[in-house]
Amino acid sequence: MSSPDAAEPDPEPSVPAAAGFHLDSETSLTPLGDGRFGVDVSDNWNIGDNPNGGYLTAIALEGIRSLGLHQDPMSVTTHYLRPGSGGHPGEVHTSLLRSGRTVTTGRATLIQDATQRLEVVAAMGDLGAVPGGGHSLTIPPPDMPPVEECVERDLLEQGVKLFISSRVDLRVHPEMSIAGGSDRAETLAWIRFVDGRPPDTMAAVLFSDAFAPSIFALLGRVGWVPTIELTVHVRARPSPGWMLGRFVTEDLRDGRMVEDGCIWDSEGTLIARSRQLAMLLPSPVEGA
Repeated sequence: MSSPDAAEPDPEPSVPAAAGFHLDSETSLTPLGDGRFGVDVSDNWNIGDNPNGGYLTAIALEGIRSLGLHQDPMSVTTHYLRPGSGGHPGEVHTSLLRSGRTVTTGRATLIQDATQRLEVVAAMGDLGAVPGGGHSLTIPPPDMPPVEECVERDLLEQGVKLFISSRVDLRVHPEMSIAGGSDRAETLAWIRFVDGRPPDTMAAVLFSDAFAPSIFALLGRVGWVPTIELTVHVRARPSPGWMLGRFVTEDLRDGRMVEDGCIWDSEGTLIARSRQLAMLLPSPVEGA
């Protein structure tokens, strides 16, 4: 990765090359000029009829990465304007908001069928260059059963088809795997890519919107929980292996919920913190 002290980027942006894994190939962008990129939005990340919001954010982040030398997302805010469309092409339109020595801030909009689907503003940095030492505060990971004792997400009664399970392997704490079986809206789960792709800071952003909704453990089968706005703060680069996520909802009102999350790597390092505002939509069975 380039040093944050390097020179300003060339006028013509480049897109990071795919590494042969699903995420890299399915977020790959084709330069169209003037900060615009073409993309084929995959339906392999769908939850029901719509692509997962974390996946769509990852597409937009690839565009923002092209704007400067800084490749690690540190602060990412996504506003989901309309559902994306899996299996259809789109364009990513990017603009540079600020380029500094240690931080590059950019904006990206995903457009499909001449309609804006989401807008992302992200501050990018080099988390490998951040000096250590000094004062430190962190959040330790919670106790969690080993992966083999946890429940695959596909076995949960969520009320929606999970195409995303072909891309992301999610193992839920057994005590939180029963629909409506808890007195708390909380999800604890292990997560990794199905194809063995090593986790990185981009994965931390995607994973922040890839867990089973925390409200599931309290209310049971809830159908679709579309995100209105998601903010992720990435704190470090993860070590290889499974990552652990904890997501909690303590604020649900008028069909809208606020969910807070933390993700740790295999060594117990806090990698990302997130907060999202989402809608709670009933499943077709419940709404019938």
